[in-house]
Amino acid sequence: MTPFEQLDTWIDTHFDEEVRFLQELVRVPTDTPPGNNAPHAERTAELLAAMGLDAERHAVPEAEVKAAGLQTITNLILRRRYGDGGKTIALNAHGDVVPPGEGWTHDPYGGELVGGKIFGRATAVSKGDIASFTFAIRALEALGAKLAGGVELHVTYDEEFGGEVGPAWLLERGLTKPDLLIAAGFSYQVVVAHNGCLQLEVTVQGDMAHAAIPDSGTDALQATVHILNALYSLNADYLKVHSNVEGITHPYLNVGQISGGTNTNVIPGKVMFKVDRRMIPEEDPTEVEASLRRTIEAAAASFQPPRGGKTIQVDVRRMLLCRAMQPLPGNKPLVQALQKHGEAVFGEAIPAVGTPLYTDVRLYVERGIPGVIYGSGPRTVRESNAKRADEHLELDDLRRATKVLARTLFDLLKN
Repeated sequence: MTPFEQLDTWIDTHFDEEVRFLQELVRVPTDTPPGNNAPHAERTAELLAAMGLDAERHAVPEAEVKAAGLQTITNLILRRRYGDGGKTIALNAHGDVVPPGEGWTHDPYGGELVGGKIFGRATAVSKGDIASFTFAIRALEALGAKLAGGVELHVTYDEEFGGEVGPAWLLERGLTKPDLLIAAGFSYQVVVAHNGCLQLEVTVQGDMAHAAIPDSGTDALQATVHILNALYSLNADYLKVHSNVEGITHPYLNVGQISGGTNTNVIPGKVMFKVDRRMIPEEDPTEVEASLRRTIEAAAASFQPPRGGKTIQVDVRRMLLCRAMQPLPGNKPLVQALQKHGEAVFGEAIPAVGTPLYTDVRLYVERGIPGVIYGSGPRTVRESNAKRADEHLELDDLRRATKVLARTLFDLLKN
C-alpha cells in the first residue's frame, strides 16, 4: 500500500474511537457566554493523555479572563516533533461555542448518533475539528515514516469573544510560533480569506417618566428606533460594495441585541443595543468604525425630544474588532496539498474560497503565519446547522476530513 492508503486504513480502523472521542468533547458544555471553559480543557487534556498525547495546559490569569467577559480559560498546546529541519504546522480548533438556544430535537450535549450523523452543539464548529486534527496526528505517527519538522495542536477557548485570551494570548507570550497553520473550519472547502467584524455597544440615555405623562420625559426607546433606522438604511449602500474575493459578497450590518426600560408603564430612560458590522477584506476597519460613529452621532443629533425634554445622550463603546483575513503568499503549500488530497478523498474538485465569517485564523495571519481554514464539515456551514438548533456533523464527512488532514501533514512533513 502507498503511504496515503496506509493513513486511510488506519483512520478507518480507528474511526469508532474517533467518534467516541468527539462524543466526550460534546458532553462537556462550553457555552460562551458565560465562558466557564477550563473544565473542558481539563477533560480534553485527559482524553489526549489516554492516547499518549500529553498537552501543555496554559491557564489564563483570572483577571485577564474576567476583563474579556469570560469566566475561566485554559488553552492547550500539544507539541509533536518528528525530525530536524522542516516546518512546524499548527492545527488550531476552538472548544468554546455559543449556547444551544431553543428548538433542539436532540440533546445539545448528548453526542447522539442518528442516521449517520452526530448531533450536538459544536459537533460541526469546532469540536469536530479537535477530533479530526487529533486523529490525523495519530494516523501520521502510526505510519512510522521519516519526517522533518513537527505538528502542534492548539485547543483554545475564546473564538466566540474574539480570541484575545485564546490564540492571541498564546502568540503574544511567545508560547508558540508555527510556520504554517490549518485552523478549524466548517466545510471541506479550503478557505483562504474571511471577513472582518466590528461590534459596537451603543447606550442611549433619555429621561425616564410615567407613561401617563410621556411628555414629562424623553423616550430613550424612540430615540433608539430613530438611530436604528439610520443604521439599517446603510445596508442598502453596502449592497453596492463588492469584494473581489470569491465566496465573499458585500459588507452588512446587524443589530443582534437590545435591552432597556424598567416596566411597561414607564417611559424608557435608557436603552442599550449591540451592532455587528461585517467588513470585507478590502475595507479599512478604522474608517468603517468612524463612519458608523458618524451615522450614530448624526441620528442622535437629529432626534427631537418633547418640548422641554432633555436631549438624549449617546455613548458608543467598541466591543470587538476582528480584522479580515488576507491570504499570505506562503499559504500555497497548504492550499495545494489540501486541494489535492481533498479531491482524491471526496472525488471532486475542492475550491479555495473566502467566507463571510470571521475566525481565529486572522490572529496568526496578522503575525505573518500563513494559514488556511479547513474543517470536518459539509460543503457549506448552513448544511451543518452550525450555531442553530440540531447542529450536527455527517460522520462520513468527519472520516474523510481526517484522511485529507493526515495526507496533507504527511505531504508537508515527509523527509
